[in-house]
Amino acid sequence: MVENSNPLNKYFRQPSVYIKLPSDLGYSKDVIDMTSTTELPVSPMTAMDEIKFKTPDALMNGQGVVDVIQSCIPNIKNAWEIVSYDLDTVFIGIRIATYGETMDITYTVPNTTEQKTYTINLPAFMEQINSQKIDHSFKIKDLTFHIRPLTYRDMNLVSLETFQQQKIYASLRNADIKDEEKVKTFDESFKKMTELTEEILLKNVKRIDTGKESVTDQSHIAEFLKNADAALVKQIQENLQKLRAQGSAPNIKMKATEEEIKKGVPANYEVPVTFDTANFFV
Repeated sequence: MVENSNPLNKYFRQPSVYIKLPSDLGYSKDVIDMTSTTELPVSPMTAMDEIKFKTPDALMNGQGVVDVIQSCIPNIKNAWEIVSYDLDTVFIGIRIATYGETMDITYTVPNTTEQKTYTINLPAFMEQINSQKIDHSFKIKDLTFHIRPLTYRDMNLVSLETFQQQKIYASLRNADIKDEEKVKTFDESFKKMTELTEEILLKNVKRIDTGKESVTDQSHIAEFLKNADAALVKQIQENLQKLRAQGSAPNIKMKATEEEIKKGVPANYEVPVTFDTANFFV
């Protein structure tokens, strides 16, 4: 290893937080160079990292997020392959290292237009996430589905495609074209989203056990998903949705004041916390 001769190197940023990924998946070395303690050192963002979070194109295609993750956590070699269960922990670690252990969120009180601010204790939040048990399978009748969690690349692909289709829908409403052209464009757009949904569904299912054998051939699983009845596919999607939420920040439980209850606010309610580049780093 070549020693850094820069006399200022002792002033370079240093890791200030260590995180443990909740999925415990055992990533390959080309994705994460895992430490012997399985804790990853996290350094604060640089000025260049912060600029990347303010560059719309870099955020839209996901490259900005990937670059910042790999800058702050050098042990992560390919952030595109980090699974959904681990992303919130990664973001919280970077947030703590850069801005400190608390973060304010603003929310609207249910059944009112009143907005309030709540201060989150991020280390406690991370502890809650890591205490969750991560399940990788679920059962429907005789079938056991073993899940392959979505990666950041998969999630970004869905977000990008959804954004593009929303732009198409919005432009169609105001476009000065014939109705049949609008219908044709809408149908093509709907078909693309349907195909993407099917692709993500298939990518999520790693193996299906029938009780007599295990099916891992993706072409067989794809054929099954195309020929299963709608009720079964809906059950599969509902279970997948629950599993995808694993490793995510828990909702904050709130209690309404007597005055708020009189205004129609529920006595107890929950506030969702979403860690994304729009509200997390800016």
